Amino acid sequence: MEPIKINQLEVENLKRIRAVKIEPTANGLTVLGGRNNQGKTSVLDAIAWALGGDRYRPSQPVREGSVIPPTLHIKLSNGLVVERKGKNSDLKVTDPSGQKDGQRLLNEFVEQLALDLPKFMQASSKEKAATLLRIIGVEQQLAALEREETETYNRRRAIGQIADQKKKFAQEQLYYPDAPKEPVSASELIRQQQDVLARNGENQRKRQHRDALAQRVEALHAEMARLQEELAQASADLHVAEKSAQDLRDESTAELEQNIADIETINRRVRANLDKGKAEEDALEHENQYNTLSAELECVRRAKVDLLQNTALPMPGLSVEEGELTYNGHRWDNMSGSAQLQVATAIVRRLNPKCGFVLLDKLEQMDLDTLREFGQWLEGEGLQVIATRVSTGDECSIIIEDGYAVESGELMAEGEGSGGSSKDWKEGVF
Repeated sequence: MEPIKINQLEVENLKRIRAVKIEPTANGLTVLGGRNNQGKTSVLDAIAWALGGDRYRPSQPVREGSVIPPTLHIKLSNGLVVERKGKNSDLKVTDPSGQKDGQRLLNEFVEQLALDLPKFMQASSKEKAATLLRIIGVEQQLAALEREETETYNRRRAIGQIADQKKKFAQEQLYYPDAPKEPVSASELIRQQQDVLARNGENQRKRQHRDALAQRVEALHAEMARLQEELAQASADLHVAEKSAQDLRDESTAELEQNIADIETINRRVRANLDKGKAEEDALEHENQYNTLSAELECVRRAKVDLLQNTALPMPGLSVEEGELTYNGHRWDNMSGSAQLQVATAIVRRLNPKCGFVLLDKLEQMDLDTLREFGQWLEGEGLQVIATRVSTGDECSIIIEDGYAVESGELMAEGEGSGGSSKDWKEGVF
């Protein structure tokens, strides 16, 4: 189904309009120009009221100074004729077969934001993004990825903060390179000391044994005559005993005694080294967790990019970043006014593809080159835009002057223009 557009508009006695008849270009830009307070915006208000329903009814629709109620007459490209006239400005919609209908039929193809684009443009960045995601059908998927990204980012930030704290804590710990790897046991040192004392005691026993033998030799020498045989045996035993004793050396317990005295200092250093090692392990563990979460965060962000890149967007360059609408990498408040209008138009057009037109007010923010490029883009998109601009230059399709339409530099009252002549157009008669 071809998008529905406005073929012809005729309005009388509405707000500042006296009598205006317009045939907008089917594709591209129709600019309603003129000075301020001449009735340009009233034309857009007329279209919005005719097609959008009583929610767009002006608070004072009748032109000041007129006793004749407003008359609106619109012909659409699908053959529908929309009229509002009479004392109550009742709506009448007639299809090509002559059947009558009402607002219900118009609501099927008229996009409300196409009649009230400022409503979209004044929405927050997140609301604009939500609108875009809704029309391309990835709102829930992207919302889930956004939540996952936020949760992962928050977890990573918390882990990073803990990792930094633990790393600083580990760096501040004392370390003694000459300390043992494990705490020293006092009981072990005492046991070693006791072993040394036991060995020294054995040495002492051997010395005492040698002395006893020596005394016995002396006694035997006194009785040599009688005990010659016994003396010889004792002498032999003495010789053996002296040889056994001459190489003995007593071990010093000074080092062990010093170690026992220094045990608390040694163990304090060992504990300090163990604490530092544990702190470094904790810091490394949290650093590894941070790196893992960073990788997960990158995967989520890449999934978001892939989701949008693989989705048909209303125009190239559109995206959603951190829940906000972006165009060519710029957020809404950093876009130019012309870019904002182009983005808004593209999105609103996609909201209801059946609606082939959009109303724009105050296009004076675009310079002539931008206006020309905008019109070419609209033609390429097959979209009809009816817009107003405070200007009387050649870029204007129609000039609104004192409530009348002027075309090609001449008042319609002078009989010029394809839109009809107000000279032979009587009020209340189309």
